[in-house]
Amino acid sequence: MKGRKAAGFTLIELLVVIAIIGVLSTVILASLSAARSRSYDAQRVANMRQVQKALEAYAIDHDGKYPVRTGGNWNGTCSAWVSLPRDSAIPNLVSEGYMSQLPLDPEVNPATSKCCYLYNSFDGNDYKYLMYDCPTSKACYGAGRNMSLSDPVRSNACAVYSPGYASF
Repeated sequence: MKGRKAAGFTLIELLVVIAIIGVLSTVILASLSAARSRSYDAQRVANMRQVQKALEAYAIDHDGKYPVRTGGNWNGTCSAWVSLPRDSAIPNLVSEGYMSQLPLDPEVNPATSKCCYLYNSFDGNDYKYLMYDCPTSKACYGAGRNMSLSDPVRSNACAVYSPGYASF
């Protein structure tokens, strides 16, 4: 029995394996976080394009006029701006069936965040729809941004707009 080794792993071997597992799990979680952020940005861009198409369809059916905002400088559904019921931020777009509901940001709670979708049209001739001040979004500002949605006025916003509202 003297020459027989005990079966099993040493403490050092177990600690090395645990450390390797810890490093691998950290790398995986970091990559999942980046993938989640990219998926949120893709959803934001899709939301902006969906609203843009609905607004253009609305204008076609209403003699070239867009929905006119109701009160405040910008209509929105978040607490930092004119807080309206979700489907009232763009008048008549949902009630007349151009969209089933207006989008919300996929990442934040609109009741507590200043990240917001905002709409403005003073007279119905032009409009601007913003995704404003969403801190983690790189969809329209920051590295890798989608320049077709960049707002020419605000560096921290994505926008779709009619030509007359580009500088608003």
